[in-house]
Amino acid sequence: MPDPKSQSPGYSGLSDSELIERFKKGEKQVLDELLKRYYSRVYRLAYGILRNPQDAEEVIQEVFLRVFQKLDEFKGESSFSSWLYRVAVNTTYMKLRDKKGASMISLNEIGKLIDEQMVKSGSSQWIARPDDELLTEEALKIISDAIEQLPDDFKTVLILRDVEGLSTEEVGKILGLTVPAVKSRLHRARLFLRKKLEDFYKQLFEGG
Repeated sequence: MPDPKSQSPGYSGLSDSELIERFKKGEKQVLDELLKRYYSRVYRLAYGILRNPQDAEEVIQEVFLRVFQKLDEFKGESSFSSWLYRVAVNTTYMKLRDKKGASMISLNEIGKLIDEQMVKSGSSQWIARPDDELLTEEALKIISDAIEQLPDDFKTVLILRDVEGLSTEEVGKILGLTVPAVKSRLHRARLFLRKKLEDFYKQLFEGG
């Protein structure tokens, strides 16, 4: 597989669509530039679900091998990034079938988001909580355990939306879901995590 840090002279200023056109004309080395642009994003997605560096690296290799094999067939009906995420999600799910029980990365990102939302909502447990208890290791363990109880499709929506920062529309296109379906799954996933944390802090405060 190409080195994601390798230089791609003459390609860095081109758009994804321009790179794909070059690829279709026989310039196969443009894959190096695409890999450099999207390596970290695909890795975060795969590692976020699988929680294993080696498995995530294997997913990246499989994803970009499929991209290399299928890029000539890419018709541009969606953005390249959306198409790539679909390939990555499908490849990661295939790996996940053999890796049930994997935990989650980017807990701090998700934890911070939930924390901000709960402060804004006026939750008494969040308002009363000392700052030094923000996202303690124990709280992050609660988030990790809660995420593991989420269905895989809810987990993926959570990662794409809250960790990767994609729009609801982009997540819908990647997963083949309507915008309302994405919003529903994301809302239910966030509520589930909030409830787990609220229960945790409630027990913490009541226990002194």
